[in-house]
Amino acid sequence: MSQISEILANKPEAIWSVTSEQSVLEAIRLMSDHGIGAVLVMDDGRLVGILSERDYARKVILQDRSSRETLVGDIMTRNVFTATTDRTISECMAMMSENDFRHLPVVEGDRVIGMISIGDLVRAMIKEYQYIIEQMEHYITG
Repeated sequence: MSQISEILANKPEAIWSVTSEQSVLEAIRLMSDHGIGAVLVMDDGRLVGILSERDYARKVILQDRSSRETLVGDIMTRNVFTATTDRTISECMAMMSENDFRHLPVVEGDRVIGMISIGDLVRAMIKEYQYIIEQMEHYITG
């Protein structure tokens, strides 16, 4: 099974982040501008959380809070799961499925080097299975 390093190699290198002191509105605008569903929360270059559209919907919209006045640090997910580049696609898929989240920061030591989504993993798995099927067809047909 392929490793996360292969997914990152095919993604843009940009890592979108906000600080815990920024407004939720700023974070949502950043996500909208870049077509992403989650943004890392970094304070002083250190990963302190993640903010997703799900966090926004549940902790701002449904609680009738102001996006302009609520700080990212007030609603972000603090206990962030991470992966390293040597993890396999299936290991990351299992981690994300078992813990019900859709975005996974990738780290080297204490430095964030990228982020993958459940969609990235699904696309990689489909590509890998298509390759296996092609190889089996070639074997069968000679």
